[in-house]
Amino acid sequence: MTQDITPITMPKFGLAMTEGKIAGWMVSPDSDIKTGDELVDIETSKITNTFESPVTGRLRRQVASNGEMLPVGALIGVVADAAVTDADIDAFITRFQADFAASSTDQGADAKTDEPTTLTVGGHTLRVHDRGEGDEIPLLLIHGFGGDLKNWMLNQAALAQGRRVIAFDLPGHGGSSKDVGPGTLAFFAEVTVQLLAELGLTRVHVMGHSLGGGIALTLAHVAPQSVASLTLIAPAGLGPQINMDFITGFIEADRVRTLQDVLKYLVHDKTLIGRRMADDVLRYKRLDGVEAALRKVSAACFPNGRQGDDLRPVLEATRIPVTLVWGQEDEILPVAQSEGLPAGIVRHILPDIGHMPQLEAADTVNGLVTTCMKDASLEKTAS
Repeated sequence: MTQDITPITMPKFGLAMTEGKIAGWMVSPDSDIKTGDELVDIETSKITNTFESPVTGRLRRQVASNGEMLPVGALIGVVADAAVTDADIDAFITRFQADFAASSTDQGADAKTDEPTTLTVGGHTLRVHDRGEGDEIPLLLIHGFGGDLKNWMLNQAALAQGRRVIAFDLPGHGGSSKDVGPGTLAFFAEVTVQLLAELGLTRVHVMGHSLGGGIALTLAHVAPQSVASLTLIAPAGLGPQINMDFITGFIEADRVRTLQDVLKYLVHDKTLIGRRMADDVLRYKRLDGVEAALRKVSAACFPNGRQGDDLRPVLEATRIPVTLVWGQEDEILPVAQSEGLPAGIVRHILPDIGHMPQLEAADTVNGLVTTCMKDASLEKTAS
């Protein structure tokens, strides 16, 4: 009767949250609950959040006790019909926890043996995370302005199944050196070409987000033979408008609370931007050379508060398969910039999603880029 049993798991309140503590159950076992009822207080990063029930039914078990610290996704409770026996619930809990433990062990092994490395590429030091292996054409991930390879934390491992998936920090970002040259899309595309050469990769699928989408398009223009397909997530270069309150605010914010408010432009669900995430970004911004690098990129790519590159002609001329993904509620690059493009571009507009679909709708994005890569391979085989 496992179909009548619903697990309640440790929720993920913020993008940086990895674990939470059961601060206090608000509902007793064998109580009937409705979707939206306050179920349990969960403490994370010294902030207590109330977790509302995602389902309607009867809370049969509190699997996690008050004060217990558990990772995101761990079983904390079980909802089941009164007709479900205690033995069935016991079996369900045992099976769930065994599967979760096995999954956590696998991820832990990956974390120990699969860490980012540092490469010297064309005079730049780049932090690179190279995951997975297989015979499929590798996938390269390019993050956006102010981001780093952690922007792909919900995508890279999932996509690295039978395929090599490489994420890296652009110059001026994350753990890479802070020299951004002229700060242009062409500069970043050239560094990307040099990285591919250093990794011995002659052809890759490319997924780029925001400024990284503009870099991906520029790469397809200057080195089309290197790009098997493009998945562009709210890419730069398709219109003049950009929210400079975000760009300027990101550069100038020097307090956690101020930066947290700026980062909320990135997502539709504002609860995803927690204090820990803002604190991590602020620590990066305080590194030597970061502010100057970001200002140079902003001046080169967004002169006079407008996007300086028009990459629509690149899209119109390219023969590379392109999938475009955009959040309907994007507050940084207007979703209207996805309109009026060539008919051959596959376009997906995601409702109730902001500027970072790869985090707010990770499973959807992972499926879309997988389909794009598969279609590109089929197209090449057919030709």
